[in-house]
Amino acid sequence: MSQVRTNSLVPAGGLPAGASGGGIIQIVSATKTDTFTTSTLSYVDVTGLSVTITPSSSSSKIWLIGSMNASNTSNNVAFRFVRDSTAIALGDAAGSRPRGTTCSLRTGDSGAIKSYNMNFVDSPSSTSAITYKIQVLTTESTTHINRSVDDDNSSTRPRTTSTITVMEVSG
Repeated sequence: MSQVRTNSLVPAGGLPAGASGGGIIQIVSATKTDTFTTSTLSYVDVTGLSVTITPSSSSSKIWLIGSMNASNTSNNVAFRFVRDSTAIALGDAAGSRPRGTTCSLRTGDSGAIKSYNMNFVDSPSSTSAITYKIQVLTTESTTHINRSVDDDNSSTRPRTTSTITVMEVSG
């Protein structure tokens, strides 16, 4: 796992007079290259998919991009973004259905790796350090991150990476 930070993509002194917001101020990213396995029937942190960013202004937006690769024998897996300890970018509550940002249910080759992508623009209204992370929920069976279920030594079962990237966007 590695975390990369890029700062000051806005010119020194900020935006020119009369310019509107929308410029990228800083980027923080983490890449998970190892594997992760869970059978827990509740959301758990995916180790290595966590970043911390300190917004330069309380009016800034934070653009989150998550890209996960996972496999599960039943294909019942969901992912969500979390800001500090609060889940964000969730579907509406409905009965006992779990809420997530993205998911997969019973499609295709159940042992193969599938890609899951998430995007969300958050408005934290803060200049304090914020930790964003990705959590996974397994509703049946076992979920594997960055590998196939069987993980055979075969050209049809690759190992992959998963990432989380957050960007501060001027307000």
